Amino acid sequence: MFNKGQLAGLMKQAQAMQDNLKKAQDELAFVEVEGQAGSGMVKVLMTCKHNVRRVTIDPSLLADDKDMLEDLVAAAFNDAVRIAEEVSQQKMGKLTAGLPPGMKLPF
Repeated sequence: MFNKGQLAGLMKQAQAMQDNLKKAQDELAFVEVEGQAGSGMVKVLMTCKHNVRRVTIDPSLLADDKDMLEDLVAAAFNDAVRIAEEVSQQKMGKLTAGLPPGMKLPF
Protein backbone atom coordinates (compact mmCIF):
# COMPACT_ATOMS: atom_id res chain seq x y z
CA MET A 1 0.00 0.00 0.00
CA PHE A 2 2.13 2.94 1.24
CA ASN A 3 5.70 2.83 2.37
CA LYS A 4 7.00 5.14 5.11
CA GLY A 5 8.30 7.70 2.63
CA GLN A 6 5.01 7.90 0.74
CA LEU A 7 3.02 8.19 3.96
CA ALA A 8 5.32 10.93 5.27
CA GLY A 9 4.97 12.80 1.97
CA LEU A 10 1.19 12.46 2.07
CA MET A 11 1.05 13.75 5.63
CA LYS A 12 3.29 16.67 4.69
CA GLN A 13 0.96 17.53 1.79
CA ALA A 14 -2.07 17.29 4.09
CA GLN A 15 -0.42 19.64 6.60
CA ALA A 16 0.42 22.14 3.85
CA MET A 17 -3.16 22.01 2.58
CA GLN A 18 -4.48 22.54 6.09
CA ASP A 19 -2.16 25.54 6.54
CA ASN A 20 -3.33 27.01 3.22
CA LEU A 21 -6.98 26.53 4.20
CA LYS A 22 -6.41 28.29 7.53
CA LYS A 23 -4.66 31.18 5.77
CA ALA A 24 -7.52 31.49 3.25
CA GLN A 25 -10.10 31.48 6.05
CA ASP A 26 -8.19 34.21 7.87
CA GLU A 27 -8.03 36.29 4.68
CA LEU A 28 -11.82 36.09 4.30
CA ALA A 29 -12.13 38.30 7.37
CA PHE A 30 -10.75 41.16 5.26
CA VAL A 31 -12.65 40.53 2.01
CA GLU A 32 -15.61 42.91 1.81
CA VAL A 33 -18.78 42.40 -0.19
CA GLU A 34 -21.78 44.65 -0.70
CA GLY A 35 -25.39 43.54 -0.72
CA GLN A 36 -28.10 45.77 -2.13
CA ALA A 37 -31.86 46.07 -2.22
CA GLY A 38 -34.31 48.53 -3.74
CA SER A 39 -32.12 49.24 -6.76
CA GLY A 40 -29.22 50.17 -4.49
CA MET A 41 -31.21 52.40 -2.16
CA VAL A 42 -30.21 50.16 0.76
CA LYS A 43 -26.68 48.78 0.90
CA VAL A 44 -24.92 46.53 3.39
CA LEU A 45 -21.12 46.26 3.41
CA MET A 46 -19.83 43.17 5.23
CA THR A 47 -16.84 40.89 5.32
CA CYS A 48 -16.96 37.28 4.16
CA LYS A 49 -16.88 36.39 7.85
CA HIS A 50 -20.25 38.20 8.18
CA ASN A 51 -18.98 41.22 10.11
CA VAL A 52 -21.12 44.17 9.04
CA ARG A 53 -19.02 47.26 8.31
CA ARG A 54 -21.69 49.69 7.11
CA VAL A 55 -25.39 50.03 6.35
CA THR A 56 -26.33 52.79 3.92
CA ILE A 57 -29.93 53.91 3.47
CA ASP A 58 -30.94 56.44 0.84
CA PRO A 59 -32.47 59.45 2.67
CA SER A 60 -35.56 59.35 0.48
CA LEU A 61 -36.54 56.04 2.11
CA LEU A 62 -36.63 57.54 5.59
CA ALA A 63 -39.92 59.27 4.86
CA ASP A 64 -41.46 56.14 3.34
CA ASP A 65 -43.26 53.21 4.88
CA LYS A 66 -41.37 51.74 7.85
CA ASP A 67 -42.30 48.17 6.92
CA MET A 68 -40.95 48.61 3.40
CA LEU A 69 -37.67 50.02 4.74
CA GLU A 70 -37.32 47.09 7.15
CA ASP A 71 -37.92 44.65 4.27
CA LEU A 72 -35.29 46.39 2.14
CA VAL A 73 -32.74 46.29 4.95
CA ALA A 74 -33.40 42.57 5.47
CA ALA A 75 -33.12 41.94 1.72
CA ALA A 76 -29.82 43.84 1.52
CA PHE A 77 -28.42 41.81 4.44
CA ASN A 78 -29.52 38.57 2.79
CA ASP A 79 -27.95 39.66 -0.49
CA ALA A 80 -24.66 40.48 1.26
CA VAL A 81 -24.64 37.09 3.03
CA ARG A 82 -25.32 35.30 -0.28
CA ILE A 83 -22.46 37.14 -1.99
CA ALA A 84 -20.12 36.51 0.96
CA GLU A 85 -20.90 32.80 0.81
CA GLU A 86 -20.25 32.70 -2.94
CA VAL A 87 -16.90 34.45 -2.55
CA SER A 88 -15.96 32.14 0.33
CA GLN A 89 -16.94 29.05 -1.67
CA GLN A 90 -14.88 30.20 -4.65
CA LYS A 91 -11.81 30.92 -2.53
CA MET A 92 -12.01 27.73 -0.49
CA GLY A 93 -13.06 25.61 -3.47
CA LYS A 94 -9.78 26.34 -5.21
CA LEU A 95 -7.90 24.90 -2.25
CA THR A 96 -10.07 21.83 -1.74
CA ALA A 97 -10.54 20.92 -5.40
CA GLY A 98 -8.66 17.62 -5.11
CA LEU A 99 -10.35 16.37 -1.95
CA PRO A 100 -13.12 13.78 -2.08
CA PRO A 101 -16.57 15.21 -1.13
CA GLY A 102 -17.11 15.35 2.62
CA MET A 103 -13.44 14.89 3.50
CA LYS A 104 -12.35 17.07 6.39
CA LEU A 105 -8.92 18.24 7.47
CA PRO A 106 -7.15 17.28 9.65
CA PHE A 107 -7.54 13.62 8.82
